[in-house]
Amino acid sequence: MILEIDDDRKSALQDKLAIMFRDEFDENLSDFRASQMLDLVLKAVGPTVYNQAVQDVRAYFQTRLDDLDGDVYLDEQS
Repeated sequence: MILEIDDDRKSALQDKLAIMFRDEFDENLSDFRASQMLDLVLKAVGPTVYNQAVQDVRAYFQTRLDDLDGDVYLDEQS
């Protein structure tokens, strides 16, 4: 699975990556190299991050659904 990122976000991530390389490694990345590096990182860690996000959302909604039982059912004993 390849994560699709819109052009604005991809550009912002490339800029952040270039800044990080400049600040941490004293290396300037061209736009092309930053783009290639971002693609490599997304392929390497993207699926793991995506799967963790899905698990987190599933757990959140499961908790909300569990809470819903107590919120919507009426006491049948009158």
